[in-house]
Amino acid sequence: MEKYNTIDEYIASFPVETQKILQQLREDLQRMVPEAKQKISYAIPTFTLNGNLIHFAGYKSHIGLYPGNKAIEALSNDLEGYQTSKGTVQFPIDKPLPMDLIKKVVDFCVVQNLAKKK
Repeated sequence: MEKYNTIDEYIASFPVETQKILQQLREDLQRMVPEAKQKISYAIPTFTLNGNLIHFAGYKSHIGLYPGNKAIEALSNDLEGYQTSKGTVQFPIDKPLPMDLIKKVVDFCVVQNLAKKK
């Protein structure tokens, strides 16, 4: 597994078209949660707000979004049609990212994180 020090380094390691998707997702996530911090955690880009909020990653055929298992379970109906696993949803790389759905997932994660005891 590659080690990256910054999200910029991580994104730069992908082909140009994937870089564009990852950078746009990063910018959209920052707009959705402007108070969130960004870092590399588990070797992938991570947004934090009162703990890890959401991770994302690039792959050959998809973009992985890692909101955690509670979000995947709670939003399972909304996520129908997408490959999911315990805490992950995969968005095909050859289709536009469903930003309304991603916003719904992020909003769920924000509520969960802000409800945690500090």
